[in-house]
Amino acid sequence: MSTPQTVAFHTLGCKLNYSETSSLTRMFEEKGFQEVQFYDPADIYVINTCSVTDFADKKCRNIVRQAMKKSPEAKIVVVGCYAQLKPEEIAAIPGVDLVLGAAEKFRILEFVEGISKATDKGMVIAGEVKEANVFIDSFSFGDRTRSFLKVQDGCDYKCSFCTIPKARGSSRSDTVENVLKNISIIAEKGVKEIVLTGVNLGDFGNGTAVIEGIKNKKDDLFIDLIRDIEKQNIIQRFRISSIEPNLLTDEIIHFVGQSNLFLPHFHIPLQSGSPSVLKKMRRRYTRDLYQSRIETIRKNMPHACIGADIIVGFPGESEEEFMETFDFIHSLDLSYLHVFTYSERASTPAISFDSPVPMSVRRERNERLRILSEKKKRAFYSRYIGAEMEVLFEQGTKKGFLSGYTQNYLKISMPGDEILINTLAKVRLKNLLPELVFEAEFA
Repeated sequence: MSTPQTVAFHTLGCKLNYSETSSLTRMFEEKGFQEVQFYDPADIYVINTCSVTDFADKKCRNIVRQAMKKSPEAKIVVVGCYAQLKPEEIAAIPGVDLVLGAAEKFRILEFVEGISKATDKGMVIAGEVKEANVFIDSFSFGDRTRSFLKVQDGCDYKCSFCTIPKARGSSRSDTVENVLKNISIIAEKGVKEIVLTGVNLGDFGNGTAVIEGIKNKKDDLFIDLIRDIEKQNIIQRFRISSIEPNLLTDEIIHFVGQSNLFLPHFHIPLQSGSPSVLKKMRRRYTRDLYQSRIETIRKNMPHACIGADIIVGFPGESEEEFMETFDFIHSLDLSYLHVFTYSERASTPAISFDSPVPMSVRRERNERLRILSEKKKRAFYSRYIGAEMEVLFEQGTKKGFLSGYTQNYLKISMPGDEILINTLAKVRLKNLLPELVFEAEFA
């Protein structure tokens, strides 16, 4: 019997990419390939890329070099957002054999035999992004406790800094029926928690099907999806990943507040607390709307964990506008921030805006908000010293210890046997360690 070909995967970027990599992995395994770790020798390396920042592009180049160093004769395939945006640039990277666009990546097995016979490197198969108009489902495995389930893809928004619509195409969604089917498959694997993911998750229902190139109008909305998931009731925990504030309706907040399955954890992009900067970013909400969403969550779920994305150094952002952001965030009852330094992206309107902010100033503003985030996170954690909460146990970072997260996303660490991994138990939160992890004990 011949030895099966080996394939290794490396994923950059968001949780949506991780769910799609898992689906690609299963496709290869079903065709008889053996998956190996990325830093082991392999016959084929698949790199699933991100292109949110310039750093992600550079990281892709580094990963290709690492693969070539490990297996000089290997075939290297690059997919993902960077592959759709700049296929020729990737194809020119030494060692890259095949670049697949957004509409082609889930047909990867059709092209594997072709690259094994090809004499030239850098073959590009990347059509126009408008061809990525059909929803293809995916979900992650590998983590015994948690799965990321894609229910929506693409985006119809026109934010002036963002390349995602050009990389992933227009908004399109799974059907409620198929989402419930995938949840059943995940449940059979014993997974206890699912994170619903999408490029613009709250836009679920848009483009559920495409008929003769024309997108359907919305049928089931995101609120309908989560209500039906609650009725199905076969997995103990669900989290909602990042959701736009204009799509996070009061109806959704009230539903999560009384749900037995959906956890009190929200991640709501803000990007800027300056009305003038928000307008230049072409965001679809006002500062007042954002504040009302936070207040509604706190009224319904005082213990909820609420995170936000922030971009600093947007073109033309003055010190006064930055301080509007700083002061606004300071006034909000947020639990943590994800702070991003603005990065110029080709083919976005913002790249031509006047008055770019010097990189040194961008970094300094980033650091100021990171310090504010640390203070907010510490204050949020400190509320729960001595509290009893339910935790889903995961593998600890050191032998003999377990880690895990409470319903509202507080991280814990405690001694425990590995047999407890992927089980739920009530614990008491004891001391808060400097790294913002609770020491815990069974309640």
